Amino acid sequence: MAIETLPGPSIPITRPFRPTLGFLAATPIIATATACLLLIVAMAILAPYLAPHDPLLLAPAQRLKPSSAEFLLGTDAYGRDLLSRIIFGARISLLIGVGAAIVSVGIGLVIGLVSGFFKWVDAVMMRVMDGLMAIPAILLAIAVVSLSGASVVTVLVAITIPEIPRVARLVRAVVLSAREEPYVEAAISVGSGLPKIMWRHLMPNTVAPLIVQGTYVCASAILTEAILSFLGAGLSPETPTWGNIIAEGRSYFQIKPSLIFWPGLLLSITILSVNLIGDAARDALDPRMKQREGGKA
Repeated sequence: MAIETLPGPSIPITRPFRPTLGFLAATPIIATATACLLLIVAMAILAPYLAPHDPLLLAPAQRLKPSSAEFLLGTDAYGRDLLSRIIFGARISLLIGVGAAIVSVGIGLVIGLVSGFFKWVDAVMMRVMDGLMAIPAILLAIAVVSLSGASVVTVLVAITIPEIPRVARLVRAVVLSAREEPYVEAAISVGSGLPKIMWRHLMPNTVAPLIVQGTYVCASAILTEAILSFLGAGLSPETPTWGNIIAEGRSYFQIKPSLIFWPGLLLSITILSVNLIGDAARDALDPRMKQREGGKA
């Protein structure tokens, strides 16, 4: 006896939201910011080939020279080529910015996942994070550098420590919201292992917010490194960083404003470009933004 099966109601299938890198050219402003950041990254990578002179070479006879064919941006108070120091300074700034973003996001992700899933861990860990956030980031960074000595690793650690609590609290908030979803409760009820729940059900919800937060951490780290160098608490003065160049040039600002203008301009462009890309990433990676745009249309 044949049994006829009645067709069930059609259920719309929703595809997962998969953003692409197209948002980097979504508007002329974002496209310009992306192009500027790519040029600065290329300048940092190709610094040994682009710099016309040794950035550490002292030439007292050439001190405070104006722009010329030999020194396109002139020289500083020690006769060093300003253009070469600015080009090599991009390496330190980008290295610390990207390094701080990667390390803080990695550590903050682990802390946030564990704190958001286990309430007994959350009670202790979040109080530690609150304590770190209560200390001004600059003061904490200066204290760490003063205790350990100035080096790229020390400055990186000093800048990363204040950023970890912010990332951890962001991930914790996402996990606390996601753990109440039916699919997470179903995974727990069927006895799925903790690593599987963390990896397959909770961590994917944190990817988009972490990418956006990582861009902001990168911009903040670049600015903090420049502040530390300007205050004399960063890398050694002879190391070519944008903060060091500005700090050395402030004494000669009235004689030669370009000592501060050019590194300050590149520092501002870098931070502004990273922040603009972060805003564009937030709009592209948040499906709710797409839904709101679709509703308005």
